[in-house]
Amino acid sequence: MRSLRLELPELYRILYDHYGPQGWWPVDDQYHRKNGSDPREEIVIGAVLTQNTSWKNVAKALENLKKNSLLSFRAIIDLPLQTLEELIKPSGYYRLKAKRLKEVCKALIPVEKVASISRDELLSIRGIGPETADAILLYAGNRPFFVIDAYTARIMERAFGISGGYEELRSYFENNLPQEVELFKEFHALLDRHAKQHCRKKPLCDGCPLTEACRSAPVLSL
Repeated sequence: MRSLRLELPELYRILYDHYGPQGWWPVDDQYHRKNGSDPREEIVIGAVLTQNTSWKNVAKALENLKKNSLLSFRAIIDLPLQTLEELIKPSGYYRLKAKRLKEVCKALIPVEKVASISRDELLSIRGIGPETADAILLYAGNRPFFVIDAYTARIMERAFGISGGYEELRSYFENNLPQEVELFKEFHALLDRHAKQHCRKKPLCDGCPLTEACRSAPVLSL
């Protein structure tokens, strides 16, 4: 795998200076204080719901669960399947996701398991693939696993000519960054923000903070 024109820590600094802290993964701490539930459970549930959909749709499904005081592993395990399907319908693929959620919640209750479960064990749970596993390990388990999503892959390929499978890209980030959980969290969130704001499917290069380093940036005539 070839190298960037700039080192990963420098890429992180440019994005951080441009966008500021992203505060990802979002959780409703007030809800959990009121209901005596654990914010880590919301992260796991959200990580499953966000498969193949936008966060805007996931937020609607989470809000449905919160309105009914059902945003916890135990509540999801105990809910009738059809009721759960209806509540998470905004997230898409709701029948499949309802079954996956029940499987994941059963496997990870109590939520303290996210601090010690191995990645291979997570991947053995039906409904958890590499991206979901790493999101759970990083954001719920506070462990240094870098999350590779379609946004990150797009930026690396388009801007820097770096491509590869999921594990290859994950290793690239993990081997070229300090093993710091908060750095991994913020970097992943910043890459997603940049992909949504500038490095879209049809890129918006005006004002892009990576113009000087990006191999796909338009050449300005003097």
